[in-house]
Amino acid sequence: MVTGASRGIGKGIALILGAAGATVYITGRTQKEGDAWLPGTVGATAEEVTAAGGKGIAVACDHADDDQVRKLFDQIKGGQGALDLLVNNATLLNTGSTEQKPFWEKPLGVADLINVGLRSSYIASAMAVPLMLGRGGGLIAGISL
Repeated sequence: MVTGASRGIGKGIALILGAAGATVYITGRTQKEGDAWLPGTVGATAEEVTAAGGKGIAVACDHADDDQVRKLFDQIKGGQGALDLLVNNATLLNTGSTEQKPFWEKPLGVADLINVGLRSSYIASAMAVPLMLGRGGGLIAGISL
């Protein structure tokens, strides 16, 4: 599973896994092009993963919502029974976070990425480990800004 894989680094990692023949759960909030200020959707990434040789499974998930994350891991358990790899990449980018200026001049709302970055990585990891232990282990990777 790759969180935050609608675009950017997460999408790139999902595509590499797909090219290796992996089944990849792609999560993100953007389901329809134009709903976010940056291009990319979970469905488009899943299609590209499948075209690359893997199996892409798009799951719309807001990683700031623990109930949505819990449902995601229930879906993985029901569909795959286990999890080999979790790539924690989800974060909350807003227009202020990508402005080319010193951090102290950016809007304080940029700090919201802590909740959908650091915190959501912890929550996803805590939910992933039981699915990994059933298979004897797994790998958790964390992408940071």
